Amino acid sequence: MRPLLKLNPYLAKYRWHLLLGTIFITLSNLFAVYSPQVVREAIDLISQGLARIDGRAAEGLAVPSTLDNWLGWTGLDLQAYLDERTEADGLKATVAWCAGLLAVLFLVFSLLKGFFMFLMRQTIIVVSRLIEYDLKNRIYEHYQQLDRARYKRNSTGDLMNRISEDVGKVRMYLGPAIMYTINLVVLFVLCIAFMLNVNVELTLWTLAPLPIMSVIIYRVSDVINLRSMKVQQEQSRLSSLAQESFSGVRVLRSFAKEGAAVERFAEAADAYRTRTMEQARVDALFMPSIMLLIGLSTVITIFIGGRKLLNGDPTVTVGNIAEFVIYVNMLTWPFASVGWVTSLVQQASASMVRVNEFLDTRPAIQSDADDLARVQGSITFEKVGFTYPDTGVKALDGVSFHVEAGEWLAVVGHTGCGKSTLAELIGRVYDATEGEIRIDGVPIRRVALSKLRSRMGVVPQEVLLFSDTIRNNIAFGLDNGTADMQERVQAAARKAQVHADIMGFPKGYDTLVGERGITLSGGQKQRVSIARAIITEPTILIFDDALSAVDTATEEAILRELRAVMQGRTTIIISHRISAVREADRILVMEDGRVAEVGRHEELLSKKGIYARMHEEQLLEEARA
Repeated sequence: MRPLLKLNPYLAKYRWHLLLGTIFITLSNLFAVYSPQVVREAIDLISQGLARIDGRAAEGLAVPSTLDNWLGWTGLDLQAYLDERTEADGLKATVAWCAGLLAVLFLVFSLLKGFFMFLMRQTIIVVSRLIEYDLKNRIYEHYQQLDRARYKRNSTGDLMNRISEDVGKVRMYLGPAIMYTINLVVLFVLCIAFMLNVNVELTLWTLAPLPIMSVIIYRVSDVINLRSMKVQQEQSRLSSLAQESFSGVRVLRSFAKEGAAVERFAEAADAYRTRTMEQARVDALFMPSIMLLIGLSTVITIFIGGRKLLNGDPTVTVGNIAEFVIYVNMLTWPFASVGWVTSLVQQASASMVRVNEFLDTRPAIQSDADDLARVQGSITFEKVGFTYPDTGVKALDGVSFHVEAGEWLAVVGHTGCGKSTLAELIGRVYDATEGEIRIDGVPIRRVALSKLRSRMGVVPQEVLLFSDTIRNNIAFGLDNGTADMQERVQAAARKAQVHADIMGFPKGYDTLVGERGITLSGGQKQRVSIARAIITEPTILIFDDALSAVDTATEEAILRELRAVMQGRTTIIISHRISAVREADRILVMEDGRVAEVGRHEELLSKKGIYARMHEEQLLEEARA
């Protein structure tokens, strides 16, 4: 139960709902446990009446105590009415009349029990749904704060499974498990109290099998917990495989590997089936065992009660035996549900461990303070080094440079030289492991993360568009309800040289781009991403190889439009194309994680170094093309 203690704040939040639900449970069970007493009175009345009829006795009948108690407040003297009845009137009619009143009373109790049971479910089950809503929102919000390393260590399917399947199992604990547990406790206390009040010895014999039931529940709970955890792990693996197959369907079909994907999924599904069958075997054995013990209690009740009745024990009547049988059957489902509730609790505990694993994880990227009032845009790297935590690869080593606010810095170099890592460190996707990065002279860790990122416009190397309209993708960075949103969207699209393409679609800006922008070409996705970055008019613009999927002519047109956007903004363009960076204020040439050369385009060409060789190589490639 320890992992489930994290849910106590949510239970405290809805404590009044739970209290009201407990009251409804008590009232429902109170009317339920009175019903067997009505049955007892009816059976004893009928048996007494039949005995007197057979003996042709003319004596009147005693009013059943249940009727006397429940009708006495009306002022109706039922006993006097019955005493006036003579043998001529017929004892059968008298018995039938009293039995009819008891039947009506039994029906009233049943209706009241059902009414309060309805209210019970409307409070406690609703609470479980409200907590499920709160918990999913909290998990999703926490997901947004986690660093990229955490996402790399966990598959998308596993993350989805924790917020859906795991939270769903936790809800079953918060709703049915808690409701049936409270119901069991209340019903057990009331039943035992009423049974002890009738006959102590018969009560003890009836409850004799219950300790055996407790031992079985205790022994099997650990097995259920272990197997539930394994089932959830296999479920996560299954979800991950499905998600990867759907996302990578193009690659699967390109290599004609649909069959291999089906086999891999079938293998995971077979493992999941094996785990669920192992858990089902425990449940299948557990529930019949509980039912057997409850049935044993019924047999003991009839056997012991029957012997006492035959031996002439005045404390036991036929009605008492029937009453106890009903009480035992009333306890059947609550005690049988102990196994089911135990399984729910164990599954919820296993799921809550997985949920807590994320909720207890502190985001690695956090702000130490908020020392910068407003982001102006100057960036300073001072002997910065960075090693990726998962692979141990050192991407940057002693990198130092300074970019003034409003300056255009270009970063070039061969693949794997650390260009993209620079962009990730500026946006604090990762934190530098060595040296210091400063924004406007303030250490980057002491700049509020939300403030820094809200003033940045980033076009990543791997473009991701949301499954939404083109309009909403471009306007993603704007606040809802922005007055001139339509005009700003189109202006940004024109500057990114994608407006003509959009207008060529049948639905224009209302075109759905599909998952991850699958309906657009690579170049169109990049240009939509550029429009999304510049529409917010950021202070710092970062283009991480953002023009790699467009041709040279389109690249020139985009850069021509962007020069106006870049005015007064710090711009960092990372590219492997010399044509995209030659007009930059300063160019950094990276090699093996270090700054190899720095200067303007002409200066670097005159040095006849790495930059000059890259320029010549690209000129030869263009000539061959």
